[in-house]
Amino acid sequence: MLGSVGMPELIIILVIALIVFGPRKLPQLGRAVGQTMNEFKKGLNNIRDTVDEEARKEEQPKATAANAAETETHRQIS
Repeated sequence: MLGSVGMPELIIILVIALIVFGPRKLPQLGRAVGQTMNEFKKGLNNIRDTVDEEARKEEQPKATAANAAETETHRQIS
């Protein structure tokens, strides 16, 4: 949905923001929006890292069990 916003739409949004907030408040507003987006991205990355770490923890015992079974099979064959 956000991918469909092109340059003409962004210009219209900026002009409306300039009219509503005025030229003095616009830099502060832009800075606040940028900081908010940055914090949101950091939060998403933290969640992604946590999920990946938990997935690795779950896979590790399975891999260890598979390796143990393979080793036991090789012992029985030898």
